[in-house]
Amino acid sequence: MVRGLLKLGLFLVACWALLVAAIALYGKRDEARRADAIVVLGAAQYNGHPSPVLEARLEHAVDLYRRGLASTLIVTGGQAPGDTVSEAVVSRRWAAKAGVPARAILTTSGMTTRESMGDVARLMKQRGMRDAILVSDPFHMLRLKLLAREMGLRGLTSPTRTSPISRNPGQERRFLLRESIGLPLALLGLA
Repeated sequence: MVRGLLKLGLFLVACWALLVAAIALYGKRDEARRADAIVVLGAAQYNGHPSPVLEARLEHAVDLYRRGLASTLIVTGGQAPGDTVSEAVVSRRWAAKAGVPARAILTTSGMTTRESMGDVARLMKQRGMRDAILVSDPFHMLRLKLLAREMGLRGLTSPTRTSPISRNPGQERRFLLRESIGLPLALLGLA
């Protein structure tokens, strides 16, 4: 029995290590090409200003927009208790100041990645859209790709490489390990 438990433990550790490797490798892929929309996943905002992580995502998304890869920008993110504005509203304002026409920016809410992607999928389907360039940090790319597929979208990942998370190897490892637990939970609908 002990030997069986040991084998099971080793098998689970090997599966987890493979998942960590898959998340890390997928975060290096940039699939950006012509699509119906560019989707920016929310991150924290402070008193109406994007956090450095959110700002890096927005800069990357606006660059993709300026390159003509999509004519629509969809920004996501909910409003935490005590906040006066949502991440999506802050993102919309920032993108408009960066030169994206207001008519080209759509917003959705959602406090989790699953909620945000669900809102994005509904919005895109209502408008006859299917292909989306997904913008977030590298550690988030595999989850986004899988959720997009689950929700009937064709997701093209485009990780933000200038995020403060990506520039700090220690922090990047912590987020990668956290994602290795959060991804399976998200796919089971538990996170």
